[in-house]
Amino acid sequence: MIPRDSYEIIDTLIKQGRSFAIWRIPGEDRLHFRMQSAGSPCLLYDIKDLNERSGFVIAPFQVTAERPIVLIQPDCFEIPSESDWDFSREKNEFPSNEIEIPSESEEKERYAYHFSLFTNPLLKGSQDKLVLSRSKTIRKDPSFSPGKAFFAAEERYIRSYVYLCHTPETGTWMGGTPEILLSGEKGDWQTVALAGTQSLRDGKLPKSWDHKNWREQQLVASYIRRQLSTLGITPEEKGPYSARAGEVSHLKSDFFFSLPNPEKLGDVLQLLHPTPAVCGLPKEEAYHFIIENEGYDRSYYSGFIGWLDPKGKTDLYVNLRCMNILPQTFTLYAGGGLLAASQLEDEWQETEDKLDTMRRIVGNL
Repeated sequence: MIPRDSYEIIDTLIKQGRSFAIWRIPGEDRLHFRMQSAGSPCLLYDIKDLNERSGFVIAPFQVTAERPIVLIQPDCFEIPSESDWDFSREKNEFPSNEIEIPSESEEKERYAYHFSLFTNPLLKGSQDKLVLSRSKTIRKDPSFSPGKAFFAAEERYIRSYVYLCHTPETGTWMGGTPEILLSGEKGDWQTVALAGTQSLRDGKLPKSWDHKNWREQQLVASYIRRQLSTLGITPEEKGPYSARAGEVSHLKSDFFFSLPNPEKLGDVLQLLHPTPAVCGLPKEEAYHFIIENEGYDRSYYSGFIGWLDPKGKTDLYVNLRCMNILPQTFTLYAGGGLLAASQLEDEWQETEDKLDTMRRIVGNL
């Protein structure tokens, strides 16, 4: 049992540059903690290299030499206490340089430019869907506690996968994501198609969805069926149905299936990532278009994150509704799927609603 007053220990682990993760699976009360105290995390440069490996995975949207897959291989499975760990180790100190933060009007102008850029191939019919994302920088209060923020998020977002992790290679990340990439054990596995977004109505799920949202969800669901079929898998399906995720709702379909060789989870992840929910269709063209035209580095946003264990339980999620916690600021991330029928104001507001998932946590501490 992890005490919820252990936030100071978590904050200290971050300041000391320890490699660790703490998380809670949707619908569960139990918190999970893993830390690697000896050596450095394993750095991988191909998703298939996750085959036959276990550990806590932090994978970026685009794997590069500068942005590798980081695998925490733990040797500590409980949050250490002051009595059994050296908390006197010198803490990291960061320079107090002034950081310029764009105004909302500047952010919106930048988003409008990229919206026009992204909708052009959609209107021409060369792309069916493109996901346009953006980041938002918020100044951090010096008294901010990542540990407190995590415990606040996991209590608020019970339907989401809530995590906080740190490594020297990735820095500190926290999120509350609703989207399973791959979850299961032995013969029972699951993934989801999650797309289409609406704000909650007085805290309740919407009763109807427009054609654009249905179309967006159908594209993701069809993609998952096709990718699984290449492995000879015909999944059982549930949905689509409305599902709450933080401050918004989505259309969701669940896919249940068996894997012929659970040791080769890297091969399955290579097929699924990036899904059209964070990339677009056709997949390869959308992936390269985003990298070349989005105008910023997504880093570990819209990659995947979570516990990987081919011999036990695996829970990997798409890294959505997340933020990078920096010495003086937070960088929050959000995106939305664009179709030819997408409207600028609607899509801008969707990113604002999604940013609220983390913004409400850091604003209420």
